[in-house]
This record gives sequence, C-alpha cells and structure tokens, in this order.
Amino acid sequence: MTGLTTAAARALDSTLDRTIAPGFTRLGYAVRRRLPTWPADPTPGILTGHHVAVTGASSGLGERTAHDLAALGATVHLVVRDAGRGGRVAAEIESAVGRAGAARVWVCDVADLDSVRTFCSAFLAAGLPLRALVHNAGALPATRTESPQGHELTMALHVLGPVLMTELLLPLLGADAGRVVFVTSGGMYSQPLPVDDPEFLRGEYSGTTAYARSKRGQIELLPVLALRWLPAGVSVSATHPGWAATPGVQTSLPRFNALLGPSLRTAGEGADTTTWVVAADPAPASGQLWHDRRPRPTSIMRRTRPTAEQRGRFWEWVQEATGTGGSPERGEEARAHRP
Repeated sequence: MTGLTTAAARALDSTLDRTIAPGFTRLGYAVRRRLPTWPADPTPGILTGHHVAVTGASSGLGERTAHDLAALGATVHLVVRDAGRGGRVAAEIESAVGRAGAARVWVCDVADLDSVRTFCSAFLAAGLPLRALVHNAGALPATRTESPQGHELTMALHVLGPVLMTELLLPLLGADAGRVVFVTSGGMYSQPLPVDDPEFLRGEYSGTTAYARSKRGQIELLPVLALRWLPAGVSVSATHPGWAATPGVQTSLPRFNALLGPSLRTAGEGADTTTWVVAADPAPASGQLWHDRRPRPTSIMRRTRPTAEQRGRFWEWVQEATGTGGSPERGEEARAHRP
C-alpha cells in the first residue's frame, strides 16, 4: 500500500474507523501499519533512564504495555492489586529485557481512594521522576458494586482513582515532562456523559453500560485535564486499543469474545498506541483520543456530545468525590516530595 497518496491513505484510515468493525479488529491494525501515513516506531532505547508506571499491569493490555515500555529501556512500575501476580510479571519482564531492576511492583487498588493515597505517599517518598503514568486498570462487574468509599465501581476505577492518583503524583510527572494516558474503550461511543447520574443509581443496572459511561467520562475530561495539568508541563491523552483478546474480555464478555474470535487483536496490537504515545518524540498533542497512532473523534453520534456546562458539572462531581478541588498540587505531602 506504499503507492497510496497521503490523502488516499488518510481516507482509507478514516473509513476503517467510521465503519467500526474492520477498524477495531486485527484487520484494521494490519492495514494501517502498511499505510504511508503510519508514524515511525519509537526509537530503540528512547526510554532508557526514565520511569513509567502502569496500573493493572498483571495481565492483558497492562502487562503487554509494561513489557513493551521496558523493551524501550524504561524502568516500569507495576501498580497492581495482587503482589504475587505482579511479581511474576516483573520477573518475566526482567528476564525478557535482560536487565535487573527493570520492573518494580507496587500494590494499589485504584478503585479505593484510600489505597490510592497510600500508594502515592509511598511513591512520592521514593522521589522517582515519572515520564509516564498509564491508567490501564479496568473492570466490568456484572452487578452494581461499590468501592470502599461508596462510589459505583467502574466510575471509581476508571475515573476517580486515576484522577486522584495523577493529581497526587503531579510533582513527579512534572519533573520529567510527564505523559498521562487513559486506556479507554470503543464502548464509550455508545453512551453520553452520565452527568445527572454518575453513580448509576437510577434504572436497571448494566455492567456494559456502566463501563461505557465511565469510559465516556475519561474522554470528556481530556480537555479539562489538559488545561489543568499544562502549567506542570504534563500532557494527557486517551488511547483506544481496538477489540483485543484479553483475559478481561474473555471473562466479562464471553459472547463477544466467542463471536469475534480470530478477529480480535493480540495484546501487543492493542497496546501498540499506548506504547507509542508514551515513547513518541516529539510528544503527541495533549488532550486527544488516539487509536492506531492517529487522533480520533471522541463522539460519532450527536446524542453523546456533552455541552460545556455538562462537562463542567461532571468535573465538579469528580473534584468533590476525590477532594481535588482548587490547585492541582494539593496537600503538604505532594509539595514536600517535589524532586
């Protein structure tokens, strides 16, 4: 496909994106990699000497992302709930890259805001400048479940915990021109921002709907967070991995997994854009959604586009729930550990 003009390549890319199924599957990835518009791979060793943290790094896309970032030279910090599983991944990473100390395990339940604060306090004490913080941890509960603070689980895990974690670690991210990445989902295209019911207290609960709503929340916060974290020199992006075969998909969406089968992307294909956003030089523009190394629209249907007022009210709810109102550098703890 190298004979295509740039305009033709972009048109084909956009067509794959708008028709959903081809673009989100292995086919979309395979086609795009052969287009002349495909950005160059990150330079080997470009992350040498840098630290990156990945939540949910004990399996699936998070595990693959950690492997790929370590292969580019980074010291990866695996933020996981299960220390044993995290230790296994850390050992596999160090064996794969042949570098002792290439991976370190930190225990944190991202849905538990107290656990996030405890983890951040320990990480701040270590004083390690962060090149990137990848918010990959995810879950899709079958029934409505609450976090220890009483928040609906998917919203706590995908929005509240990541925002709080970033706010607390902002001094470390600012010390290395940090990049924050939310790993989102194409499911968010089907849902509007749940500004009037972020906790899913009304109507019949659906795990897939709640998951998609929380992912919509991530996307709609991008412009807010890009402006908020800009003074610290920190950028923020979201990456959409496409439809990838992961343990989470197999468990939570067995029919979807069985239906698409061989069409699903590998974990490596799904993690590709996240790795690229972290390692690309120069850094990709802040505040955008990326899929297969290209910025994508955040809404396809008019009904899912919030107004500025709705986005502002959702952000107010997030600030109230996390206690992150006012300056993005909150608390004596964060200020005391600025590198």
